Amino acid sequence: MFTGIIEEKGKIKAIKRGAASSVLKIEGSIIFDDLRIGDSVAVNGVCLTATKIEGGTFEADVMHETLSRTGLGSLRPGSSVNLERAMAANGRFGGHIVSGHIDGQGTVRDIKRDDNAIWYYIEAPAEIMRYIVEKGSIAIDGISLTVAKVTDTTFAVSIIPHTAAETTLSERKTGDKVNLENDIIGKYVEKLAGPYTGGAGGSGSGSGSGGLTMEKLINAGF
Repeated sequence: MFTGIIEEKGKIKAIKRGAASSVLKIEGSIIFDDLRIGDSVAVNGVCLTATKIEGGTFEADVMHETLSRTGLGSLRPGSSVNLERAMAANGRFGGHIVSGHIDGQGTVRDIKRDDNAIWYYIEAPAEIMRYIVEKGSIAIDGISLTVAKVTDTTFAVSIIPHTAAETTLSERKTGDKVNLENDIIGKYVEKLAGPYTGGAGGSGSGSGSGGLTMEKLINAGF
């Protein structure tokens, strides 16, 4: 479990490519304070397991499934990456609940400056946009951000200079791909409410089969 508050920018030191998988060797500094083999590290928002640690670097295996769903496959030696260790139980929860399980990728469509703020406009597929709401949370390359604007196909976030400087967002350009993870709460609500709303969120029989209507809410005392 992560918070989306990036601890540092690391760098890809080396990549060992297999037939359909990879081993990433990642360089950093701050996260090595207490990093142990077997610990989880979010790399551009993707939850990976440290399998080897030496000399200010750690290695992590990346499966075929992860490469196909995220932008990790496009990384090269020298690429910058956002790094965050798993959330400590005794720490402050500064962002939102981030699992490190990427839902898909979006595309940076525009970047605009607004005094000291920087706006990023991201285009995303329908299966991701359905969970994005204004003032809700989204993780972009593992960074916990607040959604400021939403259209049918895009959403926008406005960030402060500190966030841009301390993460890889400062290196993003129009047309770049980014990893996206929706707020997990919306997905669970949809799944649990599915049987009662006639939606695709769940299976099985529910007492509200046929869909939730205003009449049913009134009859139930709402």
